[in-house]
Amino acid sequence: MTHVVIVGAYGSAGAAVADELADEPGIELTLIDDGEPGGGLCILRGCMPSKEVLSAGAHRFQARHDDRLVGDVPDVDLDRVVDRKDDNTLGWASHRRAGIEELAERDDVTFVHDTARFVDPHTVEAGGEQFDADYVVVATGSSVNVPDTPGIDEVDFMTSADVLDAREFPDSGIVMGFGYIGMELVPYLAEAGGMALTVIEHDDRPIDEADPEFGDAALDLYEDNWDLTIPTNCYECEVEPTDDGGVRLVAEFENGTEETYEADQLFCFTGRRPTVEGLGLGNTDITAEGDWVRETMQTDAHDHVYAVGDVNGKEPILHVAKEQGFTAAENIVRQEAGSDPQPYENVHHHVIFSGLGVYPFGRVGHDERTARDAGYDVAVATRQASDDGVFKSKDVPEGLAKLVVDRSDGTVLGWQGLHYHADSFAKTMQIVVEMGLDVREIPDRAYHPTLPENLDGLFRDAAALVEGAAGDPTA
Repeated sequence: MTHVVIVGAYGSAGAAVADELADEPGIELTLIDDGEPGGGLCILRGCMPSKEVLSAGAHRFQARHDDRLVGDVPDVDLDRVVDRKDDNTLGWASHRRAGIEELAERDDVTFVHDTARFVDPHTVEAGGEQFDADYVVVATGSSVNVPDTPGIDEVDFMTSADVLDAREFPDSGIVMGFGYIGMELVPYLAEAGGMALTVIEHDDRPIDEADPEFGDAALDLYEDNWDLTIPTNCYECEVEPTDDGGVRLVAEFENGTEETYEADQLFCFTGRRPTVEGLGLGNTDITAEGDWVRETMQTDAHDHVYAVGDVNGKEPILHVAKEQGFTAAENIVRQEAGSDPQPYENVHHHVIFSGLGVYPFGRVGHDERTARDAGYDVAVATRQASDDGVFKSKDVPEGLAKLVVDRSDGTVLGWQGLHYHADSFAKTMQIVVEMGLDVREIPDRAYHPTLPENLDGLFRDAAALVEGAAGDPTA
């Protein structure tokens, strides 16, 4: 029997490896996780509970934003928000644990509810036992990254996990970190928590992965709809407590000037880092720094040790974690058969639940810059949400979308959208991009009046650009 030890079996990536290998003949599995309750980051502290709380803020925002509604704008009952979030989260986590426990009922699968550590590159210790492994899969996820900003240890700060559990908020706050987490939670703090916030932005605009017009639109949307001050092109120099229990932050701008901001509470939404503490990597040749994991999901140090999901630092997104898990499982089978492991490949597919999820950002495939960098002669179509009356009729007229196609043959290379239901549009565009469809062959018949008419408009405009470049041989 080939023995595979999976460390972090409750998480999305670890569970994917376990599910994939459980039916493979000749494979013995030892699944290890110390979660209490187990369930993985996405279920317990990430994707799912954050959408739960955002929805409460979204309902208030839309009620406040619609001038056809009269009367006082309702408050968000944070106790009810957190209680419902906790109930649903525990249910989802229970379902995940049940799946692992069901696997563990098999004769060739063992589950150990304990913390794991390497004794040597082929031996893992957990639950008072040592397990000799032919392969080890590390799927321990990620932890909150606390920046080394001077004074940070002297200030009480809240992380995303703290916000999800908070039943009250002070009047004002300073936010460090305006990436995915900040883009989602800043409007929640302002809308549901009623806070005035200063949000430090290191660049010209948020959403680094997007073309500039999307970051600019997001900046306008946030500043127009919530009590936010967003200084750009600046970095945190130091933080310190104030005499009244608040926080003071000094930011330096790219021109060398400094500005001081004060508020009641500091929030650190400064990303995440691989969870490897206590794993005993010092007993192996693994150094979890830089690009320490290959595209095959094998660690650089050991061909038999794989690292999947957030822990490898490549792309901290649930569907990517699961796909990396499948790749690792397939490569273990390949190695056993004497074949070469294959790299994990995916099309860029991201969604940020910006604007409380009312105005999410989605991107699939190339943007205009990456397409040009890849050598394509591109045609680009851009469309405002307000170009389609249905967005106005639903009182969500803000935002835009953009399509990038290969001018030479019409292949759709990528799409970006920042508008109502852009998160749902992303699935349609994933199919279009991954199948390499010709924009001229995509049917133009969205049901009227529905939001995907925005896609039809993009397809028409891009097809016209391609046909114009080709001299329109069908004309």
